[in-house]
Amino acid sequence: MSILVDTSVWSRALRRRAVAESSTVVRELRTLITEGNALMIGPVRQELLSGIQHVHQFTELQNLLRAFPDVTLTTDDHERAAEHFTTCRRNEVRGSNTDFLICAVSERLHLPIFTSDDDFNHFARVLPIRLHRPRFDDGNPE
Repeated sequence: MSILVDTSVWSRALRRRAVAESSTVVRELRTLITEGNALMIGPVRQELLSGIQHVHQFTELQNLLRAFPDVTLTTDDHERAAEHFTTCRRNEVRGSNTDFLICAVSERLHLPIFTSDDDFNHFARVLPIRLHRPRFDDGNPE
């Protein structure tokens, strides 16, 4: 089953190597990648590439991420993300535009979201989304 992976998980795996090696979240991402089940949207790619100051590091990460094609976003996704923003705000839940786009795509394609960002637990209480949990938890720190 395909899983929509949030920036927080990709970032943990790609930028924090010392912690990443023992992380349950990173091990689960590696499993999803091996199975061919890890998906991303363009705004997540943009967040991951933003702020990298060294050209060679940017190019290296850019080339690595090209192995994961973007899920195509539609006008409906953007409109639904705006509705999600309003729904969450009405329920005193805050999030970013990228977070709500992830939620909209998740809803449209019936894809669970894999994240280590606690905000998505709040979104899941008021939005029609499902969260993916790692299939194994060995008690190692995240």
